[in-house]
Amino acid sequence: MKILFVYLFQALLQLIYLPLKAFCKVQDQVVYLSRQSNEKSLDMQLLEQAIEEKAPGTRQVFRLQMMEDGFAGKLRYFGHLVGDMKALASSKVVIVDTYSIAVSCLRHKDGVQVVQMWHALGAVKKFGLQSLGTKEGRDARLSHAMHMHRGYDYVLCPSAATARFYMEAFGCPAEKIKICSLPRVDDIVTPKEGLAQRFYAENPGLSDRRLVLYLPTFRDREAYVAQELKLAFAEQETYRLVVRTHPLSKVKPDPEFSIHGNYSTYELMQLADAIVTDYSACAFEASLLMKPLYFFVPDYDLYMRDRGLNVDLRQEMPAATFTDADALADSLRAAAYDYDALYAFQSKYVENTKNNNAAILANFVLTLLQKKDSDS
Repeated sequence: MKILFVYLFQALLQLIYLPLKAFCKVQDQVVYLSRQSNEKSLDMQLLEQAIEEKAPGTRQVFRLQMMEDGFAGKLRYFGHLVGDMKALASSKVVIVDTYSIAVSCLRHKDGVQVVQMWHALGAVKKFGLQSLGTKEGRDARLSHAMHMHRGYDYVLCPSAATARFYMEAFGCPAEKIKICSLPRVDDIVTPKEGLAQRFYAENPGLSDRRLVLYLPTFRDREAYVAQELKLAFAEQETYRLVVRTHPLSKVKPDPEFSIHGNYSTYELMQLADAIVTDYSACAFEASLLMKPLYFFVPDYDLYMRDRGLNVDLRQEMPAATFTDADALADSLRAAAYDYDALYAFQSKYVENTKNNNAAILANFVLTLLQKKDSDS
């Protein structure tokens, strides 16, 4: 029944899209489409700024809308989707950072260039088409009916090592992969003037403690796993564990392991003395700072079975991968970290670690804008 509804829904979209394609004139504009957030992501902000600096006045349109729960929410999203279709019919370059219904379910004019700027800097865990049919993945039949991740002309990828994962996850050939780090890398590797002073002014009790930042991925056992780490660091006088949950997490922040003030995850990374994560792609971001990076994965075998991993953490970061929270805390206190392994990890998965990624991507987008096609 769901599959039948999907086909009827797509037929309706095509019916609406046909006159839009026929009557909307293609403009030299870039449109950003996202269901990931209602606000511009950091990558979008930095790319927008870089494009404006290189080509002032370039038209950049943002259509950002998360799908709300319930019938009314889905109805509102349908109205937004019609607006997405109009933008698609009148834009030369389309940038998405997640799956887009309008991009993947419809056939577009010749000359429209779609760039997938995925919202993560790599993939420790399997995702997209890789994880279809797994316990934590999406329904395979429904995803194929929705043409999941179809329609991309380019897929941005941070390294050659990551390319194979992306080809599998997005179902795209090698020629569609463009090795290019995300603009956020620029922000992560650029020191923030006055950040530490502001932080310790708002958190004076932490000035004599070493900060351990825990960044878990979003998963069912999140609260239980976090509790193990909290217990391991509860009696520590030297270290203070700070937990920053995933944006989609429904776990309530624990005041004992939170901080005062409004700080982004990347700012907390710069402030931290060590970073702990699990299967999150933030591991690649954290590696850019060359600070001790640990992986706390008590459910490693279970996660491998239910979701699957692209990166074998036990093989690539053996001395920094733990299933026991107390053992991780002991290793951190010992202060004998394998920085060579961390550098190898960073170099393998993020090829460009310089502060020029937004500029490189802006040049690429502007090149696409300058292409001529029969429909423009």
